[in-house]
Amino acid sequence: MNVALLEKIGAIIGGLIVGAVAFYALWKDWKTPGVENHVFKVMLLLLGVGAVIALLAGLGILGTFGKA
Repeated sequence: MNVALLEKIGAIIGGLIVGAVAFYALWKDWKTPGVENHVFKVMLLLLGVGAVIALLAGLGILGTFGKA
């Protein structure tokens, strides 16, 4: 196993775990009022989107550019 494959596996596993936890916490916290909670919801959404991007990059769907 080379380092690039380990990095992809880590990105896939991390993306799945972090994305699932972030979107679940966002779902559970959706109806809470208050400005602080709205900031928390935005942070959870950004964390979930970042996890999806990491998952797509690990799967090779995102970030596959041709050679120069």
